[in-house]
Amino acid sequence: MKKILYIITKSNWGGAQRYVYDLATHLPHDQFEVVVAFGQPGLLARRLQEAGIATRPIASLQRDVSLWADIKSFFELYWLMLDSGPDVVHLNSSKAGGMGAAAAWLAGIQRIVFTVHGWPFLEARAGITRAFIWLASWLTALLSHKVICISDFDAQQARAMPFVARKVVRLYNGIGPLALGSGDSIRSAFPAGAKIMGTIGELNKNKNQQALIEQARKNPQMHVAIVGEGELRHELESKIKEYKLEERVRLFGFMPAAEAFRGFDVFALPSLKEGLPYVLLEARAAGLPIEASRVGGVGEILDAQDMSEFSLDAMVQRTAALY
Repeated sequence: MKKILYIITKSNWGGAQRYVYDLATHLPHDQFEVVVAFGQPGLLARRLQEAGIATRPIASLQRDVSLWADIKSFFELYWLMLDSGPDVVHLNSSKAGGMGAAAAWLAGIQRIVFTVHGWPFLEARAGITRAFIWLASWLTALLSHKVICISDFDAQQARAMPFVARKVVRLYNGIGPLALGSGDSIRSAFPAGAKIMGTIGELNKNKNQQALIEQARKNPQMHVAIVGEGELRHELESKIKEYKLEERVRLFGFMPAAEAFRGFDVFALPSLKEGLPYVLLEARAAGLPIEASRVGGVGEILDAQDMSEFSLDAMVQRTAALY
């Protein structure tokens, strides 16, 4: 039986966290023993514990750069690997990826797998910062034995890195059957007959919910439902109040996507950066009209004629074969 150690920085609920959860809970239990290590506690940790998956909190592992915390988390990961002796370390997210790859290499782990959930150096940042992030991403890929890219777009970026191309595998995210809820909690918040444009995602700059608020400001017929939580909630609330859009633009907080879709007439994804968004796969499965920014792997979902490549079973089987 192979021991798999998954490492991820944040334990909230986003695409990378769902990916880790799906793999950890769907790998054959008679073939794999799974442990998930994470930084800040959140919904992922709770769901893993409910599913009976072993977890290891690394309190010092955080997204923001902090020299002392980063040194501490590196050694915590290193000692965890020495203590648990995993056959495979599977890294997710840039911070966990960088430190986890270095710790795994030092600990002599025989199989290091790194999944790219959208390259961070493609975000809008100052040139020097982007160069530093590219270097850190390259070193992470260099120390890994396999680099999983969840879109052809990201795979092209990886294959352009020196000495990395042969390690790259493009492996799409996948979803299982979708059981849709009623969507009543969203429909009931707007006037009867309103055409509702909805979006789902963490409230942050990359998801760009601000664009829908600006669009609604210009179009008095537009109604917008924003589902999700995140660091920009107060900023978005302020914009809605400033533009006097409280009746037409509403924030609903976190809810499962399947519960929200029937509350939408159109699904919008105005993101500035994406890997391969689960929510867009689900919007297609729900049969919604879609308006989306063609960033990252978004076009690969929108243009796909055969959605079988985006199945949960395919993702789990192909990933397990890399271990």
